[in-house]
Amino acid sequence: MPRVKSGPAGHARIKKWRSYSRGYWGGKHRLTRSIRNAVQKAWDTSYRDRRRKKRQMRALWNIRINAALRPLGLNYSRFIYGLRQDRIELSRKVLAQLAVENPEDFGALVGKVKEGLDAGKASSS
Repeated sequence: MPRVKSGPAGHARIKKWRSYSRGYWGGKHRLTRSIRNAVQKAWDTSYRDRRRKKRQMRALWNIRINAALRPLGLNYSRFIYGLRQDRIELSRKVLAQLAVENPEDFGALVGKVKEGLDAGKASSS
């Protein structure tokens, strides 16, 4: 018996891939071979970028925190060290939001950390 590639099951398979490629531009949503390639590439990149997004957001938070600290006379690494010394557990996300939305509260937190760092210097000397 000859092999049938275009029966009901084949059409259903193509229809399924077409449903995945809705909204794609040009042949990526029209042509059967292109559809499958485009969808698989989209799945690969979306899987990878869901993980990459976490790294990029943490880097952005670190940059925002550092930018808010510089005018206050402190840098990021010393600030994080001071937070650990004072046992203040705030995530980078919260610290970045605090720096952007409530600069005066962030300044008070930086002042507390500076006091702890200065006290540490005095006791170690």
